[in-house]
Amino acid sequence: MAVLGLLSCQPSENKRQKELPRIAIAGIAIESSTFSPALTHEEAFRAREGEDVFSLYPFLAEGEETRNRAEWIPTFKGHAIPGGIVTREAYESMVKKTLDMLRENGPYDGLFFDIHGAMSVEGLDDPEGDLIVRVREVIGESPILSTSMDPHGNVTERLAKHTDIITSYRMSPHEDAMESRKRAVDNLLERLESGKGKPAYKAWIPVPILLPGEKTSTRVDPGKSLYAKVYPAADQEGVVDAAIWIGYAWADEPRNQGSVMVVGDDQEKVSSTAEYLAQSFWEVRNEFDFIAPTTTLKESLDMAIKSDKKPFMISDMGDNPTAGGAGDVTWTLHEIFKRPEFKSEDGPSLIYASIPGPKFVEAAVEAGVGEKVSAEAGAIVDDRYAPPITLSGEILAIEHGDASAETEVVVKIGSANIIVTKNRKPYHRESDFTRLGLNPRETDIVMVKIGYLVPELYDMRADWVMALTPGGVDQDLERLEYKRINRPMFPFDKDMADPDLSARMIPSSEE
Repeated sequence: MAVLGLLSCQPSENKRQKELPRIAIAGIAIESSTFSPALTHEEAFRAREGEDVFSLYPFLAEGEETRNRAEWIPTFKGHAIPGGIVTREAYESMVKKTLDMLRENGPYDGLFFDIHGAMSVEGLDDPEGDLIVRVREVIGESPILSTSMDPHGNVTERLAKHTDIITSYRMSPHEDAMESRKRAVDNLLERLESGKGKPAYKAWIPVPILLPGEKTSTRVDPGKSLYAKVYPAADQEGVVDAAIWIGYAWADEPRNQGSVMVVGDDQEKVSSTAEYLAQSFWEVRNEFDFIAPTTTLKESLDMAIKSDKKPFMISDMGDNPTAGGAGDVTWTLHEIFKRPEFKSEDGPSLIYASIPGPKFVEAAVEAGVGEKVSAEAGAIVDDRYAPPITLSGEILAIEHGDASAETEVVVKIGSANIIVTKNRKPYHRESDFTRLGLNPRETDIVMVKIGYLVPELYDMRADWVMALTPGGVDQDLERLEYKRINRPMFPFDKDMADPDLSARMIPSSEE
């Protein structure tokens, strides 16, 4: 399929168009837990191709200044919610589509490479490194390649070599994700428009720290102070951009660890800035802690039941689908229904979001709102901790059309309202609940399969605790059986010697 730039132009516009840099857009993004039994298939990426890619980037909408600064050639962009390891078949299919479209529509002056950095693929240890090499084989070494990443991604030496400019979000939760993508594009445009070309120097430093995002939020110190250092570091004369990656904790691969990368034209500033950021990261390693109190599920429920604050939110962390969990572990629900407090309608009100249960959803749709339904849900993918759970109660709501869940059902059991979905879905916004007839602000306990609370939930909470529950993204990393990560690694080797955090100058992709 040919993906051409702006075709319907007047002759004068054609002349201007030829003067603009030709920039391709491509990327495949997901966070993949190798500790989950789930597999991620191609349809999970909900790919956009050609002109549809523009809809992902508001700053590239028609009429926006950035849109008018280049001839854009959008190719293939896939982005899946976190999950299990990606099948090799799915990966190769998406890569082929990307490369075919790049091959058909070249040549290019630049490429905006929009990835996450924590994709795991069957049989590959560094998928993003593999992808960028294969992209280079098609577009050549001369185009400037600017990469945007999530700080929970991993930067390997191979990825560092084949990118020319690189950046990462600076906030966790990632409220600056779109701002960071625009920064990657702005950096690319500035280098092309100015004629400066590729930054002359790239410094990369692996930092042997492996921590979950729930311990490294930028809402609180030390994450807040650490990431505050990135802004002035990146704004120095002679530096194009600077970034710190926490890395991805739930994949057992040699690349999984923290890292720092700085690119620019002043070798001394690039290397010294990278060393400063890496050392700053290492120095605060012992200060990272969970952003909220953490405890067992039992103690979390005890606290919530005794509390007079509502909503009291509980993060059911171990199976968090937004970190790579299967999303269908039923262990927590089994424990909830052992509690006598929730057996009566007069008990503390509770919303649980959510559990995938296609059989239950099918039965509920057939029965209808107001009817009683009894059917199984959960543990289709991950049954290591508990079997499927039989839910028996009145159907309060049925909603169709959600992009992730497809169909959502609310079933009332005692004082609990359980959201059951056809496909797994993270619940992040108040509207996710209100569209189902639920009012989380007036509910005693709201339990979500999540880690740190995303902004809307964080602002809504009256109190909050994070429950250390089992699953493919268990927050107690030392309970997981890592076999392939580099050692020594903090916090697994707490008494390890200080690592070598000197800058490693990475050659240009052309060398």
